[in-house]
Amino acid sequence: MLVYSLIMPAMIPALSVNAQSGSVSSTIKLSPITLKARQVAADLQAPTCIVFPADNEIWVGEQTGKIRVIKNGKLSDAVILDLKRQLTRMNDGYEERGLLGLALHPKFKSNKKFYVYYSTPSTQKFNHTGVLAEYTLAEPLNPEIGRVILTVEEPDGNHNGGCIQFGPDGFLYVSLGDGGGQGDRHGEIGNGQDMGTWHGKILRIDVNTDQGYKVPETNPFVGKPGVKPEIWAFGFRNPWRFSFDKVSGQMFAGDVGQSAWEEVDIVRKGGNYGWRLMEGTHCYNPAQDCDTTGLEMPIAEYSHREGVSVTGGYVYNGGKIPVLKSKYVFADWSGPVFYLQKTGTKWARGTLALNNLPQGLKITSFGEDASGELYLLTNPETGPDNTSGGAFKIEKN
Repeated sequence: MLVYSLIMPAMIPALSVNAQSGSVSSTIKLSPITLKARQVAADLQAPTCIVFPADNEIWVGEQTGKIRVIKNGKLSDAVILDLKRQLTRMNDGYEERGLLGLALHPKFKSNKKFYVYYSTPSTQKFNHTGVLAEYTLAEPLNPEIGRVILTVEEPDGNHNGGCIQFGPDGFLYVSLGDGGGQGDRHGEIGNGQDMGTWHGKILRIDVNTDQGYKVPETNPFVGKPGVKPEIWAFGFRNPWRFSFDKVSGQMFAGDVGQSAWEEVDIVRKGGNYGWRLMEGTHCYNPAQDCDTTGLEMPIAEYSHREGVSVTGGYVYNGGKIPVLKSKYVFADWSGPVFYLQKTGTKWARGTLALNNLPQGLKITSFGEDASGELYLLTNPETGPDNTSGGAFKIEKN
């Protein structure tokens, strides 16, 4: 899978960031919720991302490069885009590169623009290059005519992030991992805390231009010497999946941990989320007495006794499952599904059992349709060399 952390092993600007996130709750126990998962597509090759361009139509991005179509409940032979020739050569087993992100422009119905994030061979001495590109839906769609917006040279094959989402402000947000390897050892202070690199960050850019992108003037570090102005928040290890709550507008992100802790964050403008100083709420480098001044704490964490790699999800805003209303639904890649519920200033965690979801599947991503109903994607193996992936809709029993 793309984010399994156990098998992989500039200075901060003078900006005051208040630690406003709700702290982790360890005392409140939430009742388990049991729902069901209805399969809407099978025979997918390592699905990584899902979007909803129209009623009764779903697009699913496969790690191996294709964007497939589910039309009126059936997987079509149609392919929106095939990026296979643009992708770096991938391993047959465990692999984190490939087609990682897919997003529709907020005005997709009129301008037909969509965006992808994928891994291509590097022309320099790097493992690969991450590419953010724009396409306009047409027949036929040539994979070589996409407008490249942004490229990122990646030193290792893992921790690539690759989630892309439009926020309620109309800007595009992009998550990037710390550059890979173990312990964020790139540079003197690690990429997560180095504000001169995009690695270990969530970026915010304006793609509504014909050339590249623009940096919104309201980004928190615009004009700061030595700081990348695209940065919206920093201190991440591998924010594989994030989303926006349609009601509150808040960004929720699942940040994959190193060897002991997985975390969920509410991401705020200019926030420092701790890596590599901390893993979850625990000191990492240094191993003790780390300075937590100004850091944003996760709203939830769980240890590797319960899972190995967090897959961020969505706050449920649909109308068909009242018991899930306003709860944040997410999972661990290894299979467990959870929910978070805010109680006072804290967030408590409960388990979500999904009947009809086969055991042993890896949960790779979540999606939210126009009505607020939730979907999840699965892969039975750790890599892209199978065509047994699935897409499921979460429903009442």
